[in-house]
Amino acid sequence: MKAAILESLDNLSVKEVPEPEIDDDAALMRVEAVSICGSDVRILHHGNPRVEPPTIIGHENSGVIVKTGKNVTRVKEGDRVSIGADVPCGQCRWCRDGLGNNCGINYAIGYQIPGAFAQYMKLPRLVLEEGPVTPFDASLSFDEAALAEPLACAINGLELVNISLGKTVVIIGLGPIGCMMIDLARIMGATKVIGVQRSKLRMEIAKFYEADVYIASEEEDVIERCKEETEGEGPDIVVTTCGSVEAHEQAIEMIAHRGYVNLFGGLPKTMRPMSVLSNVIHYKECFVTGSHGCVPRHHELAVRLLEKGLVRVKPLITHHFPLVEIDKAFETMESRKGMKIMIHPHQ
Repeated sequence: MKAAILESLDNLSVKEVPEPEIDDDAALMRVEAVSICGSDVRILHHGNPRVEPPTIIGHENSGVIVKTGKNVTRVKEGDRVSIGADVPCGQCRWCRDGLGNNCGINYAIGYQIPGAFAQYMKLPRLVLEEGPVTPFDASLSFDEAALAEPLACAINGLELVNISLGKTVVIIGLGPIGCMMIDLARIMGATKVIGVQRSKLRMEIAKFYEADVYIASEEEDVIERCKEETEGEGPDIVVTTCGSVEAHEQAIEMIAHRGYVNLFGGLPKTMRPMSVLSNVIHYKECFVTGSHGCVPRHHELAVRLLEKGLVRVKPLITHHFPLVEIDKAFETMESRKGMKIMIHPHQ
């Protein structure tokens, strides 16, 4: 089979490798669609302690089960399945409590477990027993189903900010996750959604999602505009879906009293430390949280929301590439000329 092998930093090469062999407790999936995540770009250029080259990365994916071991009951041949990233170990207290994304081992597809930038992917026993493996029906395309993984992460992020009916939500960063969160915030009860974005190209795509207000961060004072839109109070919830330390700082400065901030977007290690006056948090009695990844129940919920069309991801899929052009796919991703870059290994 063809696979894109991460040989070393900045070295991703497509080559013929043996098709994965499965044992009695594993399954084999034909990968139909896999998208590039920002974390894949970071792994390519900067590595990750959980990724040991040579290996196959890629974790936002979907496909068809083509072979199962005799002990496998969770999936069967012919199943269309969406696969998430985080796989609970099932043994530690975090995993036993349903919080596997906080597991100290933090197993993940495309990290310790070979990923989806390949024509076929093995689903080992641990993934089938503990991981996010969600069947979906024919109403959903493979491209859309592959995006259940980032949507699941978005669900986790909004669950942590106590969203409920009537809230005003600000989303800073209208990339794929930010756009998904506009739809999510609506169905979770928000009555006003404000989107903040720097890139004009992404702003135009994001307007499909019909937030109540759009703010161009390079042209307007984001904090003042958000306060104007909330009668001077500030928003109830702010989520930073971008890798900007300034956005993190703005979120805490603008939040309403007793409001919630989720620092969703991770920051590069080379970026300056965040600067926040602790008295702002103290006197506002606000809540500042972060979110990382998701757990299998989030992934299953994401697939169900996609099947029902309650969260729309098709407008976010802007480019398609065969696996042999994965270098071009990464270049397109890094150029920020689109949103989700989809790879089809069998084209």
